[in-house]
Amino acid sequence: MAQAAATLYPVTIRGVLTEPIRRWLFLVKWLLIIPHLVVLFFLYIAFAFAWIVVLFAILFTGKYPRGLFDFNVGVLRWSWRVGFYSYQALGTDKYPPFSLAKQDDYPADLDIAYPEKLSQWKALVKWWLLAVPHYIILTFLQGGLGPRYGGLLVVVVLFAGVANLFTGKYPKNMWELVMGINHWTYRVAGYATLTTDEYPPFRLGP
Repeated sequence: MAQAAATLYPVTIRGVLTEPIRRWLFLVKWLLIIPHLVVLFFLYIAFAFAWIVVLFAILFTGKYPRGLFDFNVGVLRWSWRVGFYSYQALGTDKYPPFSLAKQDDYPADLDIAYPEKLSQWKALVKWWLLAVPHYIILTFLQGGLGPRYGGLLVVVVLFAGVANLFTGKYPKNMWELVMGINHWTYRVAGYATLTTDEYPPFRLGP
């Protein structure tokens, strides 16, 4: 069992590799996650509208409305659990719950420290101008943010799935790279969704 978790940045993810991973299951997980993808599609529509409300709330009050904060964090948490089960990590065979809430018994989780005060002017620029260098790097590493794929990550995950198919083991170096990319991705996602003013570090891992 291997574990990776962020501990310093306000946006943290946890991922516990739960071996043994069934060898053939990665070939059909794309099918198994379809119910989650349908729900997440509608959740992200609500997420987008909530983000607009949050932007104006921060501009006028410097506060992130707590109810919207919990909802948006829940959507990111749900995305990470589904990604961890499927092609962002292939880290577990335990099916992800249909829930926005924390699930301590699930091997993957995401949390964001609630910000008591946020910069009003940064809300106008951090999600596009300030985050652009990270977006460029993540386009290569992940091919996008959150549940979108196409970069280095999906290639490494699929190689890990093939390695597990033939050996019954998830290569340690691949696991560390996979988790490193995901740490980076969700830190930037948290920053872009205005949950923190702390600029994400340019680094893999926690």
